[in-house]
Amino acid sequence: MKFEVAFDNDVNIELHCEDAVELLRRTKSNSIDLVITDPPYESLEKHRKIGTTTRLKVSKASSNSWFEIFPNDRFEELFNEVYRVLKKNSHFYLFCDQETAFIVKPIAEKIGFKFWKPIIWDKVTIGMGYHYRARYEFIMFFEKGKRKLSNLSIPDILVEKRIVKGYPTEKPANLASILIEQSSLSGETVLDPFCGTGFVGVAAMKLKRNFIGNDNNEEAINLCIKRLIDLQGAS
Repeated sequence: MKFEVAFDNDVNIELHCEDAVELLRRTKSNSIDLVITDPPYESLEKHRKIGTTTRLKVSKASSNSWFEIFPNDRFEELFNEVYRVLKKNSHFYLFCDQETAFIVKPIAEKIGFKFWKPIIWDKVTIGMGYHYRARYEFIMFFEKGKRKLSNLSIPDILVEKRIVKGYPTEKPANLASILIEQSSLSGETVLDPFCGTGFVGVAAMKLKRNFIGNDNNEEAINLCIKRLIDLQGAS
């Protein structure tokens, strides 16, 4: 399902509600300048069940709903499509935990991506858990071809306080802004196939990048639309 929303802005915003891989399959080859995304990886469900990550709406453990998990065995088809739609000499950033990082790295390399390093997102405050409670998350940094970063003085530890009481697993828009500025130019197109409420879209709009967002949760897409419209009204 494609959401037709008119944004009175210098950028093009396109939002969809469907399976991420299906959206990518319909996307033209070599048409995207940058992909930044945060899939609901499989290990999240394991941690939710034992109470070491956010409990969400309408889950058995709480009063809130949990989004559909993207299973590990689908990463190969996802990465194949991401690689195909990205232009030559472009970057791909994937948010994940340390468990998922070990799974996705060899898959992405097999497809043709060059893996540079995990960027560390320091959330400033610790999360739930029992054994050395997590204060960080990985951002896996992949490259198709070769593209120079805009600012070589940016460190590989990015410090942004985590969002509390927001949409489940919501990330700060400032975090996406750093990645967008590092790996794209004004007027280029950023894609997030698991966009949630649009933290990447907010950053893209502010930085004058075109944005294609998708999530299979219609509630998330509606919140994303509202968030982008509110941002436009405030500018």
